[in-house]
Amino acid sequence: MGCRVTIDGALPRTLGLGRTELRAAAAFFAERSESRVGVPFREVTVVLQRDAYSAEVHAAINGVEGPTDVVTQRYDAMPGEKPGVYGELYVNCDQAVRAAPRRNGWSAAKELLLYVAHGMDHLSGADDLSPADYSRMRRRELAWLRRVVVAGGIMI
Repeated sequence: MGCRVTIDGALPRTLGLGRTELRAAAAFFAERSESRVGVPFREVTVVLQRDAYSAEVHAAINGVEGPTDVVTQRYDAMPGEKPGVYGELYVNCDQAVRAAPRRNGWSAAKELLLYVAHGMDHLSGADDLSPADYSRMRRRELAWLRRVVVAGGIMI
């Protein structure tokens, strides 16, 4: 079992994170999301992007102007595919580099992984529209992030 995770796009060297580590972390977050909702995560593509493309995707999918940290798009299974979660995470590398210094002791790699965790959480149906929902999501994602950093040996 397990979610098939594909990484698409350029991963800036300045993040100090390799594609293998990113894929492993994304698979871990998918597994955690799957466990939370009891729906198998089948296939997720993590699309790495810059601000300009982030703004285009944000407008096209959410109808909001300007770049953002992560945009999620979930799809139903196609005929012949197993039921479960299929989706894409559009993750903004530029945003991670800008935001990391504002968090005490965080690297841009850790910020990027937070965006991936947040996107996986959204793919599971979680939302952050209210302050209480946002807080629940953030606590869960930070717990996942702590576990993947320790369990995966990712140094960030």
